[in-house]
Amino acid sequence: MTVPPVELDDLADPAAGFPQATREQWRTLAAEVLRRSGWDGSPGEAEAALTTTTYDGVAVAPLYDAADLPAAPRPTRAPGPWDVRQRHADPDPAVTREAIHADLENGVTSLWLDLSAIDPAALPAVLDGVLLDLAPVVLDAGPRTAEAAEAFLRLAVEGAAGNLGADPIGLAARTGATVDTGAAVALARRCAVDHPGLRAITVDALPYHDAGGADAEELGCSVATGVAYLRALTGAGLTVEQAFGQLEFRYAATADQFLTIAKLRAARRLWARVAEVVGGPGAQLQHAVTSSAMMTVRDPWVNMLRTTVACFAAGVGGADAVTVQPFDACLGLPDAFARRIARNTQALLVEEANVARVADPAGGSWYVERLSDDLAARAWEWFQEIERAGGMAAALERLVPERLAATRAGRVDNLAHRRDPITGVSEFPDLKERPVSRRPGPGLAATSGGASGGAPGGGLPVTRYAEEFEALRDLADAQPSRPTVFLATIGPVAAHTARAAFAANLFAAGGVATVTSGPGTDPAAIAAAFRDCGTPVACLCSSDRLYGEHAAAVAAALREAGARTIWLAGKGEYEGVDATLYAGCDALGVLRATFDELGVDR
Repeated sequence: MTVPPVELDDLADPAAGFPQATREQWRTLAAEVLRRSGWDGSPGEAEAALTTTTYDGVAVAPLYDAADLPAAPRPTRAPGPWDVRQRHADPDPAVTREAIHADLENGVTSLWLDLSAIDPAALPAVLDGVLLDLAPVVLDAGPRTAEAAEAFLRLAVEGAAGNLGADPIGLAARTGATVDTGAAVALARRCAVDHPGLRAITVDALPYHDAGGADAEELGCSVATGVAYLRALTGAGLTVEQAFGQLEFRYAATADQFLTIAKLRAARRLWARVAEVVGGPGAQLQHAVTSSAMMTVRDPWVNMLRTTVACFAAGVGGADAVTVQPFDACLGLPDAFARRIARNTQALLVEEANVARVADPAGGSWYVERLSDDLAARAWEWFQEIERAGGMAAALERLVPERLAATRAGRVDNLAHRRDPITGVSEFPDLKERPVSRRPGPGLAATSGGASGGAPGGGLPVTRYAEEFEALRDLADAQPSRPTVFLATIGPVAAHTARAAFAANLFAAGGVATVTSGPGTDPAAIAAAFRDCGTPVACLCSSDRLYGEHAAAVAAALREAGARTIWLAGKGEYEGVDATLYAGCDALGVLRATFDELGVDR
């Protein structure tokens, strides 16, 4: 068989020969699908009906086309492997040194030292054998920054690279301390003159993310902080170019890959705008860290999936350095296996998936371009609001905490209603999971201040999204016998399977077990099974049709058998039913009410 030659012109347009689809056609088809769920709008309203908004109020549409492309330029990072940066926080210098060498021998290219746990005086022992001109070191010492910087500078050889980690505004955000830029400025002047490979200042946006803030809020706070440092540095005699060269920005990368990609792209665009105004170099050095707030204590193995998606997004978004938090970081000090998985996650994405070979891989995507532009615009508005309040230091007194508190309240509400699901915790929990324990240390759990509480010593709160559900799981596990709810499964298996699974999943999110009655519609048999279960709480599970025929009778039989609370999986009003459970209901409220009915002291 002879295959005819293919002309290149034939491949120029893969859509050639197909009818041209239009946005109006899509809206008509989408409207037809929506009407099957009871929606009665017009095709012109279908797009709005399917549009969602982020916590910043940025609209995320269901469809994008070329008309959504913004005209703004896109600053990009040059293609090539990003810096694989591992965090170390073990207070034992010997253990940290061993872990550092294992990392550097197996793919890590720079180090992030948490000196809230490691004594700065131990830096010579910790970094013994590390070639500081080849492996950049980033310090994170909080109030001991000046001491840690001095210790490191005594070790620094010619060509040493990294960052001394001065961040007085970030320290104030975390602890409530008074902002004093004097020490940071002094370190920046020394680096600019004597250590050209070192930067002195980190613009850390993680405190705002960890406090429950949204992406544009994180961006606006970082830009305002960066501008405050530029003012301080140039006011102390550094040139604009030198001042820009002393800053490195740190952002959170989450499992929402598109928002993370857009955030990092927007950050570069925002900083390029600042540089344009003041006449400085436009490049922004970015360090992306997988989110602490998204990590879970329960089913921590799922954290590997979260951090993989976040790392991918950070790489696609153009981060210069990426830190993947070990999956057990919530539990204390990560073990060697967890650190290995963290660094190999990056190695796979860089070396095997070739994510770093393309500059701005998401560039040109109608969705990502629009999202990046909208996020940048919202962040710039927030930055200007901070500037009108007197700058970042002044805004930390009221404006920033109040704004983040409002966002956090919305996030907490969405988490409680499982509109923001957490796999392994609020969705698909495993009541039989074996607990994972780690040595105590400055892990994420140690610094968590709760959903509404402040960080130790003041400052912004430190939150984890899963902590409210995990607190109920802990409480349930601590009982002499596991709290239990009876599921009255009415009718054949096919009629109740979906809603029984839904109810069991909801109760398990709080550590509550469920026992089912089995198929059947006889109220007396269901009541007898309920008595054998020994719990005062029941939940009816079946189809709407069978609820109409049997719910009232079954509820009456359960009540006579001693049921004090009767839920129903689904919607509708039925005699004898106290409340209903459905997608989007207040799951935390249901669980707390169940605990109260079962006599569990909260």
